[in-house]
Amino acid sequence: MSDFSTNYISIYFSALLFNEVKYINTLGDLQNIENALKGKTNIAFSYVRAIGTPEHRAVMEAAFVYGTTYQFVLTTEIAILESIGTEDIEYAHFYFFHCKPVSDLTQQCRRTLMEQPLTTLNIHRFIKTMEAPLLTEVAEDPQQVSTVHLQLGLPLVFIVSRQATYEADRTTAEWVAWRLLGKAGVLLLLRDSLEVDIPEHANVIFKRAEEGMPVEFLVLHDIDLIISRVESNTHMKETQEYEDNDMEGPDMDIQDDEVAETVYRDRKRQLPLELTVELTEETFNATVTASDSLVLFYAGWQAVSMAFLQSYVDVAVKLKGTSTLLLTRVNCADWSYVCTKQNVTDFPVVKMYKEGENPVSYAGMLGTEELLKFIQLNRISCPVNITSVQGAEEFLSGELYKDLITYSRVSVLGLFSPTMTTAKEEFTEAGKHLKGCVITGVYSEEDVLILSDKHAVTLPALLLARHQEGKIESIPLANAHVQDIVQIITNALLETFPEITVENLPTYLRLKKPLLILFSDGSINPQHKKAILTLVKEKHLDSLTPCWLNIKNTPVGRGILQVYFDALPPLPLLVVVNLHSGGQVFAFPSDQAVSEQNLLLWLKKVEAGLESPITILPAQEWKPPLPAYDFLSMMDAAASQHPPKKIPECMKETDVQENDGEQPEEKSAIRNEPTGTLRIKHWSRSNWFGEAKKSFAYDNKEL
Repeated sequence: MSDFSTNYISIYFSALLFNEVKYINTLGDLQNIENALKGKTNIAFSYVRAIGTPEHRAVMEAAFVYGTTYQFVLTTEIAILESIGTEDIEYAHFYFFHCKPVSDLTQQCRRTLMEQPLTTLNIHRFIKTMEAPLLTEVAEDPQQVSTVHLQLGLPLVFIVSRQATYEADRTTAEWVAWRLLGKAGVLLLLRDSLEVDIPEHANVIFKRAEEGMPVEFLVLHDIDLIISRVESNTHMKETQEYEDNDMEGPDMDIQDDEVAETVYRDRKRQLPLELTVELTEETFNATVTASDSLVLFYAGWQAVSMAFLQSYVDVAVKLKGTSTLLLTRVNCADWSYVCTKQNVTDFPVVKMYKEGENPVSYAGMLGTEELLKFIQLNRISCPVNITSVQGAEEFLSGELYKDLITYSRVSVLGLFSPTMTTAKEEFTEAGKHLKGCVITGVYSEEDVLILSDKHAVTLPALLLARHQEGKIESIPLANAHVQDIVQIITNALLETFPEITVENLPTYLRLKKPLLILFSDGSINPQHKKAILTLVKEKHLDSLTPCWLNIKNTPVGRGILQVYFDALPPLPLLVVVNLHSGGQVFAFPSDQAVSEQNLLLWLKKVEAGLESPITILPAQEWKPPLPAYDFLSMMDAAASQHPPKKIPECMKETDVQENDGEQPEEKSAIRNEPTGTLRIKHWSRSNWFGEAKKSFAYDNKEL
């Protein structure tokens, strides 16, 4: 997890624990909070499009700095924003409700809108102006006057007053001050006490924030003209800053969390949750022990959980009426004790509970098809014990479990003599590790030599049946341990010449080999495919990972090519990308035909250093779209000033404890970590994803 994610999640949790940010869903909620705080404290109210956006992050960060001074209120409901009277509801908004001065409960709190983009820095500036005096009287040279507004980059407006018109001038100045609150500082300049001469007819003085700029003496007889003068100056300044920083500043439309945005956009979608059973502390044990159950542990406040809940329900729809497996769910935000007892510290997590077996944790991609594959392949208890040669042949041909072949392209059969107990145990344990990923079987009868002789392999051995290709490969297993066997089978699941997608790229990157990528604008040329597969068969490409990428199916391929070539080159095109050592990118000559001979000769030149790379990927770090701010130190400082508060039970636990009466978790899934660390899952949660992510760019490079 990135530094940004860690900081953001810590900020999020602490804000909730300190009750610094109140989430509201209705206008009534806002009115109740406003009435309760009248005469007591002011409100910082914000509307954001979705949880996880940069604007939401800015509000949460500001809450740590100012949460003990003001009550922060947050909503994602457009209806509430519309009720306030805002015309432009497309973007995030931040309001300051002046409730503290209100003594009459029937009076509405005055509201000031922050008109700048909702960023952490702008919120800081805005709140500082709210804390400054509304109106200040001065009797000195305007050129020498300095207030907090100038320090924040805001101009000053002096309303020039005479003793004879003092009361009327002050009333005007206060009215202007309210209109310009958050945009400029307003001061009442007492002309009669002033030693410096100013033009006789000047009634307004304008002082820019830029240092060294002379003051402007104006004659303005309408309040709207004063407001317009300030706003036009502010607009010009913001436009210039935008032009100066257009190529450097962060794009506030970039989502810190695109998953959160997706969940927000789909918030009106009605899910058929009735197809899944909601479990509680009272019903959990009875349910999972009474029937085979799949349990989704999620958190209702967390975007990835809610996005995956949609996929989970989609699986329930697909399995309706066809499966005896009970699909259930536990909201850990409501039932933290249940999740703690089940060793759940990450969200979302899926576990399968079967009678007499240890729970099995799902470790695949968080999507409908991958989860459905996991469920279907767990219908059988792997590795399957095969007891006859005929059964073994049916297993290898796919006939034995033909309804599952669509979910497992490869079936793996372990061959052992009756005396090879240790080797058989190692394979059996590996098969358990791979449950839900591939169909495995074991054969260790007296006539096992019939199979080993047929497939010309020495025992112990693996037979890999590739059903789509109609091939059976044999691999000796001498002195192979559990992890070795798992690795062999995992590698066997990979395609020889795969189409690269966003979803499967990490799988192939974990091999840590240079990529030989054939970019195409549609289906690949059969001759090109034949040439590459021929070199694969002849073992010429063992040091590479050959693959192809269809930019129509995977549009990000266009961006990758533009990084390599600056402009999109003609397709098809072959390149070698050495991500793991050097970052060089080599392009196959466009004037040569993609044949076995030409390709092999070119690869030998690349290996010998006789080809020049078209580009070298920079060793730049992978960073979040927006910069991370170190608000953790502020949190610690704020926490030290607060008396201890009651913390939810799941946050107080320091060790994971298992119920004596509950089924133990399989060793491979148990992690000895405190439940106080609630970590958010990425889309892929398998062990190799972290390794693939590291290898995806050598020393954190861009592909």
